[in-house]
Amino acid sequence: MTEQTVSLPDSTANPVVRFGRMVKFEHTLFALPFALAAAALAARGHGLPVARLFGIVVAMAGARTAAMGFNRIVDRHFDAKNPRTARREIPTGAISLRAAWALTLAAAAVFVLAAAALGPLCLALSPIALLLLFGYSYTKRFTALCHLFLGLAIASGPAGAWIAVRGDFGWAPGLLMLDVLYALSDRDFDRATGLHSIPARLGIPGALAVSALLHVVTVVALFALASTAHLGVPYLLGVGLVTGLLVYEHAIVRPNDLSRLDVAFFNLNGYVSVAFFVATLVDVLAR
Repeated sequence: MTEQTVSLPDSTANPVVRFGRMVKFEHTLFALPFALAAAALAARGHGLPVARLFGIVVAMAGARTAAMGFNRIVDRHFDAKNPRTARREIPTGAISLRAAWALTLAAAAVFVLAAAALGPLCLALSPIALLLLFGYSYTKRFTALCHLFLGLAIASGPAGAWIAVRGDFGWAPGLLMLDVLYALSDRDFDRATGLHSIPARLGIPGALAVSALLHVVTVVALFALASTAHLGVPYLLGVGLVTGLLVYEHAIVRPNDLSRLDVAFFNLNGYVSVAFFVATLVDVLAR
């Protein structure tokens, strides 16, 4: 009886709500502030028209929606078997496969059109960005380094925002927010089904150590950016806050207690991205 309840689609929810849940649209806040921070840095001495800023936001939203939709499609069989993901919209039938494809392709088209509006280089690079975003969904099938590939895909956001403002590569700040914490929740399922991830390969203590190391690299890169981009006290204070949030994130997730994993991954990472964006924007506007 319990299994039957889990498999029932949520037919009462508004279609917009169902699609929003499928692609976790609210989590776009994770990546968008870093892209906007890169745009703010690139705009110094160049300006940033509202139309171009709007294009960057649309491109980011389209790219992430397409990536999440594609991931849900290609992972639907694994999601149906995993207790944590069995209630997702495609496995339960709340969203049909055809509808999921329609959303994914439409979002990809929106991304490409926004990229075209942002300039010829953005348009030329848009297929590569989609290849990275879509390719991540398959990496878990053959490498434990799948989350590093995801970090590379996410880093294309700030790089793309820089290019959208400057029209060239320059020194696009590839701020890699690499995080393997959330994969901890699927470590047993990944092992049982032959999927690969750092937690499945190294276990909980090893995954936590790798995540901590990646966050150290992130913090070092953010402090190095202060010197490279000639940023001042507001930015440094923001990076200090980001560092404190990351330390707290690791303090509340322990090998013998993963009860606050969602808080660490979703809530605190959201605070990190917003704190970084605000600090960068304040610093840029103060000059």
